[in-house]
Amino acid sequence: MRVLHILNHVQEIGNGIVNVAVDLACIQAKNGHDVAVASSGGEYEALLARYGVQHFSLDQTRTPIKLIKATWRYRKIIKQFQPDIVHAHMMTGVVLGRILKASSVYALISTVHNEFQRSAVLMGLADRVIAVSHAVAQSMIQRGIPAQRLRVVANGTLGSVRTRSLEQYRPAQLQRPAITTVAGMYKRKGIAELISAFTEIATDFPQTHLYLVGNGPDRTIFEAQAQNSGVSDCIHFEGFQPEPQSYMLATDIFVLASHRDPSPLVIPEAREAGCAIVASNVDGIPEALDHGKAGLLVQPADNHALAIALRELLSSPEVLQRWKQQATHNLERLSVARVNQETLAIYQEFNPDKLSTDDQHIRN
Repeated sequence: MRVLHILNHVQEIGNGIVNVAVDLACIQAKNGHDVAVASSGGEYEALLARYGVQHFSLDQTRTPIKLIKATWRYRKIIKQFQPDIVHAHMMTGVVLGRILKASSVYALISTVHNEFQRSAVLMGLADRVIAVSHAVAQSMIQRGIPAQRLRVVANGTLGSVRTRSLEQYRPAQLQRPAITTVAGMYKRKGIAELISAFTEIATDFPQTHLYLVGNGPDRTIFEAQAQNSGVSDCIHFEGFQPEPQSYMLATDIFVLASHRDPSPLVIPEAREAGCAIVASNVDGIPEALDHGKAGLLVQPADNHALAIALRELLSSPEVLQRWKQQATHNLERLSVARVNQETLAIYQEFNPDKLSTDDQHIRN
């Protein structure tokens, strides 16, 4: 099968959409398919090349002149590569894929990664629309996407070619007990609520430290909040870390306090590392935590509820250890291999005879 993935870029900046697409492209090429990626480029080009994935330069910047150029460039890529499948992971890519589909024979697949964005409805222009969680699928149906065109492929990142195996990482030198989040510095990631919750419990647990791993446009706001908290010496801004596994291995409690989060990749990574997990009961997060069996769920944007959950874990070593163990159960479904197989099954709705030897072996 000839598969073309369309992305805005392939930069190594912790972008979950990019990570999912790069994982798919590499494993598909490894399994014998002809795979290419069209994007404006980035650090992952070297990784793609190692797996035999061809990269086409495609600048989809949303200005009139650049979009006209992108349309002509996309037409040339399609003519040269002749894909069976065009898999668009972002809005501009699916629009390009639909506009020029009439002159080609490929099937157009889209993946809805951030359904909370208003433009996500345009992902419905594809022949098949992949939702990264059942919550996302229901949201897209409510926004008018026909259910018969939707398929659910939950995100999974374990076994990614972008990372080493977990035993190859050394735990970071953190002060314990350690509470950690790995997230972009955006208000919607609930960083403000996490800092407030930590401030609420810090005096009762003076040995506890909070580590914020990630960068983003709202970082200065959160830094100011931390400085005014009275416990700023225990709050650490670690910036973007390309391999956050070392932090997770040294972490007692992992927190993801997002207001919205369709299917976060960081949850499988925290589970594999054996962290006790506290996360928002919103969007695809409950599915990633086996609906509360693998982690504590709290209401989003509620710093007091978050503080109560943190207090529960920090007050009892036995409870903390039990939730650490719970996190590591049922990890098989969180693998990249499973994501790939379910995605290929959708491709094969349009190309039933194009199955690689490795795919046949895995299926059998």
